[in-house]
Amino acid sequence: MTRTVRFHELGGPEVLKLDDVPVGEPGPGELLIQVQAIGLNRAEALFRSGNYIVPVKRFPSLLGAEAAGVVLTSNAPGFESGQAVSVVPGFSMNDYGVYAEQAIVPASAVLHRPDGVDAVAGAAVWMPYLTAYGALVEGGLRAGDTVVITAASSSVGLAAIRVANHIGAIPIATTRTDAKKEALLKAGAAEVIVTSAEEIGPRVLELTGGRGAEIVFDAVAGPGVLELGRVVAPGGTLLLYGLLSGQPTPYPGFELGMPALAVRTYTVHETTTDPERLRRAVAFVSAGLRGGAFEANVDRVFALDDIVEAHRYMEAGHQVGKIIIDLRGTS
Repeated sequence: MTRTVRFHELGGPEVLKLDDVPVGEPGPGELLIQVQAIGLNRAEALFRSGNYIVPVKRFPSLLGAEAAGVVLTSNAPGFESGQAVSVVPGFSMNDYGVYAEQAIVPASAVLHRPDGVDAVAGAAVWMPYLTAYGALVEGGLRAGDTVVITAASSSVGLAAIRVANHIGAIPIATTRTDAKKEALLKAGAAEVIVTSAEEIGPRVLELTGGRGAEIVFDAVAGPGVLELGRVVAPGGTLLLYGLLSGQPTPYPGFELGMPALAVRTYTVHETTTDPERLRRAVAFVSAGLRGGAFEANVDRVFALDDIVEAHRYMEAGHQVGKIIIDLRGTS
C-alpha cells in the first residue's frame, strides 16, 4: 500500500484525499518509482475541477504529471533500480498520477536526472523549460526577436524569460500588479508591463519601435487576445498555451482586419510525446542547466499531508515560480 492523493468527485482543493492504495507492479514499458518530490501544475487544478482540456473519465481519479524520485522496479530498457529520475508530463492523468509516495509511470515520460539536480529541482525544472523550449525555440524565436510573455511569474513564464535571453531574444514580461515586477526584472525580463496600470498594446509597440513582437506567448487567452494580436509583428505568431482567463477566446484575425498573423495553441505534450523533439529539448535544457543559464524556480515547498493547502495556494496565484511537494523523509 502507498499513500496516494486521489479525488472522488470534481470540485475545489477540498476534494483531494490521501488514500492508502495498492501500488502494484509495473507492466511492460513502465517503472515503479519512489517519489521524492512533486511539481504542481495549474493543469492539475483544472483537471480536478472538471475544466481541463481532457475530461476525468473515472473516479476515484489520480492526479499529477511532474515528479522526481528513484527507480524501485524497472520493466523498461534503459532504467535500473536505484537510478535518480524525473517524470515529465507525457501521459493522461486518467492513466497515471504521481501525487503519491510511490507511483507507476510510463518510461517514455521519465528522464534520467542529471548530476547536481536534487529532487526538488528535478520536480521543478523540466516541465517549464520543456514548454518554453518547444514553444519558443521550436517555434522559431531567433536572436534579436522580441517575445511578449504574459502571466510571466509562472514557472513557465520565468523559464521562457531565461530561454529567450539564452538565445539572444528580448523578453517583455507582463504581470497584473507591481507586486511581482522586481522579481521578473531580476529573472531577466528586459521590460515588465504591469497590466493594471498600462495597456499592453501601446507599450509593446513603443518598446519595439512600432514593429511588434515576433512571438506573443500567452497563458491567459480570453478576450485579451484581441489586444495581443495587435502587437504581433507581421508574420509573427500569437501562441496560446493556457486559459487562465476561463473565458471564451475569439479568433482575432478577422476582428483585426486579417493581418499576417499566425495563431496557434501549444501544450508541452507536443514535445514530451515526440521522442525526437524530446531528445532535442532535453539536450537544450541540460546544456542550460550545466552552464548556469537555467535554474529551477521554486516558490514554496509543502508536505504531502498539506496537498489541499498547496492547491489553495496555487489557485490564489501569488507564487513566483514552482510549487513543490517534498516527500523526502516522510515515506
